[in-house]
Amino acid sequence: MRTLWNKGKKGLLLVPLAVIGILTVCPVAFLFTGSLMGTQEIRECLGAVTGAREGFAFWHGIPLYPTLRNLVELGFDSPEFFQMFWNTGKITAGVLAGELLFGVPAAWGLAQYSFPGKRLVWMCYLMLMMMPFQVTMLSEYLILRRLQLLDTLAAVILPGMFSAFPPFLMCRFFEGIPGALLEAARVDGAGELTVFLRIGIPVGRSGILSAMILQFLECQSMVEQPLTFLDTKRLWPLTLYLPQISMDRAGFAFCASFVALLPAMLVFLFGQDYLEQGIVSSAIKE
Repeated sequence: MRTLWNKGKKGLLLVPLAVIGILTVCPVAFLFTGSLMGTQEIRECLGAVTGAREGFAFWHGIPLYPTLRNLVELGFDSPEFFQMFWNTGKITAGVLAGELLFGVPAAWGLAQYSFPGKRLVWMCYLMLMMMPFQVTMLSEYLILRRLQLLDTLAAVILPGMFSAFPPFLMCRFFEGIPGALLEAARVDGAGELTVFLRIGIPVGRSGILSAMILQFLECQSMVEQPLTFLDTKRLWPLTLYLPQISMDRAGFAFCASFVALLPAMLVFLFGQDYLEQGIVSSAIKE
């Protein structure tokens, strides 16, 4: 009887989880099917939303008249899409490289060493992590203008390189490394740099990759930073390009949005094991 009760409880838990899973997948499926629809079919489905007709909007799970015209237009007649796709890639690569170069050593230092003012530095990280971009926007704008970096990709990359969240997350992982392991390495004659490179980075790899995955997803969805610091359209990332597509090209907009989403989906799918492992490891202390 108890076994049946336990199975019933698990079944009841699966229902809301399945509903949540379906709702999560629906936007991606919506983009995919819309990218295979023609303009006329999309107008028929969403005409009530755009005011083209009365009634209710609806959607076809499978396009009635599937077409690859939108994909062909995206691949051969939209050089601006690929230029802005490349801009997004450069911004993401620059931010991640900066986090690896500066964020990882900063997280290691905060996790493993004691120094005067450490608590103050930690509190500054916490405050910066909690502050929205709107709070720091003016100060960042003034600094970038003084450095003559406005309207360049560096204006978006430089503040992102020193984002507070990745070091905060990696610090938690580095704190979970057993002190006995580090002390044994020092007794064997390893210097601090060797301990960091040979033990800290390999053992804390899950935390580093978790932080990089989350930062990658953040870079892929940046809107306010490039909108504030970039004036030249050819420097825009995809997050500013996609909203400019008119409803007359709705099928093309669906296709472009789906292609822009693919890198984030692939990174998350291939890195989810490290992300889950890192989240679990952050709760394990010596």
